[in-house]
Amino acid sequence: MPTYIVLMKLTDQGIKAIKSGPQRARDNAKLMEKMGSKMTGFYLTMGEYDYVAIGEAPNDEVVCTFMLGLGAAGFVRTTTLKAFTLEEYEKIVKNLP
Repeated sequence: MPTYIVLMKLTDQGIKAIKSGPQRARDNAKLMEKMGSKMTGFYLTMGEYDYVAIGEAPNDEVVCTFMLGLGAAGFVRTTTLKAFTLEEYEKIVKNLP
């Protein structure tokens, strides 16, 4: 399955409800599984982003649906990156002219 990296920043609502953040992350991981996806990593980070999550999903549409729902909840704003493994990267560059 394709890999996605999600960079998250807390909203005002998110920081006010910070104590329930870990449970929301667990609940979102369960929701991802119901959508045929899997969270493979979740990190509280210091710096520009408050959280980083890594996951796998069957396609972009599933990720888009999940991310729209996550944003609509109001606790975080996200930037989503589609990631490629080293093997996928090698295949891509082999096709260059």
